[in-house]
Amino acid sequence: MSSFSLDSFSLKGKVALVTGASYGIGFAIASAFAKAGATIVFNDIKQELVDKGIAAYKENGIIANGYVCDVTDEESVTDFIKKVEDEVVLIDILVNNAGIIKRIPMLEMSAKDFRQVIDVDLNAPFIVSKAVIPGMIKNGHGKIINICSMMSELGRETVSAYAAAKGGLKMLTRNICSEYGDANIQCNGIGPGYIATPQTAPLRELQADGSRHPFDQFIISKTPAARWGNTDDLQGPAVFLASDASNFINGHILYVDGGILAYIGKQP
Repeated sequence: MSSFSLDSFSLKGKVALVTGASYGIGFAIASAFAKAGATIVFNDIKQELVDKGIAAYKENGIIANGYVCDVTDEESVTDFIKKVEDEVVLIDILVNNAGIIKRIPMLEMSAKDFRQVIDVDLNAPFIVSKAVIPGMIKNGHGKIINICSMMSELGRETVSAYAAAKGGLKMLTRNICSEYGDANIQCNGIGPGYIATPQTAPLRELQADGSRHPFDQFIISKTPAARWGNTDDLQGPAVFLASDASNFINGHILYVDGGILAYIGKQP
């Protein structure tokens, strides 16, 4: 007889670190984890952002532990994780969410800008994962979720650095699985599609004649669901990958994209 229980989706008693979770996708994922029973830890690069995040969580009835940390700085991350382990407890769940994008044509992009995107979107997940894995090994379990992208699979104009970083993050996800699966650590990724956030709002504004923005039209036409995603669409998948319900899923990238990657598009 099956031993399955809905309790396997619970995060009660777990501690979850979500990087860069003062707002946006990270905030939505951390909020879902809290509703599933987890204790929330997050960081951001400035105290002002941490304070705003703590206030936003409080508005939603969530007590979150916020810290200032630059996730690209290995020494800072080591100190941060030690502080969390001393003040809260060992981390059960890590979501590498912090990221940036620079939309610059490749021939106009400086190597400095390219390196910055790689540093935040690829090097930082390596640094933070490296810092939390020893505690997960000590605990006998752990969940790492890397926020990848459809650009882990596809290219597009102006995002050479972002696509390179997210493609690398997909392979880092698989390699963490390969190295630490036998320590009962599951490392998976979530690849969001086009998500409606304040940052993408200008791309969805109606034009003066009442028509959709050209980029909005493009995304709707390429998405079988015929809409942009929202941060709520990422909450269920994140809770699943953070929970015991996904204990035999490892090295997988779950694309939450409304079907874009499955669709060749309509014939013109």
